[in-house]
Amino acid sequence: MPTSTLSDAELCLQEKQLFVNDGRLPPESMGLLRPTTLDTPIEEIKRRYNEDGYVFVKGLVPRNDILQARRKYFELLAPTNVLKPGTKPVEGIFNTAQDKLNFPGIGAGVANTTDEHGRTTGPDPDLAGLFGDLALQAHSEDWYKEDLCRHPALQEFVAKMTGWGDNTLGIRRTLLRNNMPGNKAIGVHYDQIFLRHGEDTFVTAWVPIGDIKIDGGGLIYLEKGKLSLIPSRHLLGAEIEADFTKLAREAGLPEEEIKNAYNQNMMNGGLLSTGPAGFAKEHNSRWLLTAYEAGDIVFHNSYAIHASTINYDDENRWSNILRPGDGL
Repeated sequence: MPTSTLSDAELCLQEKQLFVNDGRLPPESMGLLRPTTLDTPIEEIKRRYNEDGYVFVKGLVPRNDILQARRKYFELLAPTNVLKPGTKPVEGIFNTAQDKLNFPGIGAGVANTTDEHGRTTGPDPDLAGLFGDLALQAHSEDWYKEDLCRHPALQEFVAKMTGWGDNTLGIRRTLLRNNMPGNKAIGVHYDQIFLRHGEDTFVTAWVPIGDIKIDGGGLIYLEKGKLSLIPSRHLLGAEIEADFTKLAREAGLPEEEIKNAYNQNMMNGGLLSTGPAGFAKEHNSRWLLTAYEAGDIVFHNSYAIHASTINYDDENRWSNILRPGDGL
């Protein structure tokens, strides 16, 4: 693993038990995501983004704007009785009397969670189907697709950080993902896998819709490998993508199939791996984690390798995540 002097905060982190799909993250496989404050000079922000493949911005969007979207999301899901009775929708507390398998995470790559028509399914197909339909409906609600996805704070930050200015275009492709307590988490991937029909210069805005504890299922990023011949881990993503393309062409796949995130060279769901712990060990690196607050945003490039932890929030609180554009 990359070695360096650990801060007190990182030493405390290594005492925590955090889990991914293939088990507990070993202490040596964990580090802290570097925060960036709003008063950071723009040239420093650009440097961090270019070198690390991400920039984690604290408090960019007003907290109340995020919580309003969270409240409306859970109000929409109310017919599924997914929330604990007597709690407020904005709290997002799971009703533990329900079977969590009826509420799988969108895009988590979980086998046998869709029926022959592609609808979400579970132990109770009717309930799971209703949940899946409402979770997808949320993507077309104005409070989501207009108020949140097109929030001026997101657009203005990307325009300034990239230098695109008035030429900044928000891609109309988003994913509002839920991470149910104890369910399977999203596996290892980078976003260019799913956006191969366009250029690789897009910026993803990852938006936690509410507070997420460090063990609450938030996004984790593969650290740049200081001991690797590859100078930064987001370049590892670019190298993997080049290898995928080479293999696909050698196999004689047509160009349209090569661009498909689910072609024969890819894993189920277009993932690099379902197990973040094993992936970090294989590539001699660490996963960078943090707790998130409503209003925090992570911007990352098309090759930044990321995944998520399993949500073991002790209050059974959902984590909800907006990924505008899988690129904004």
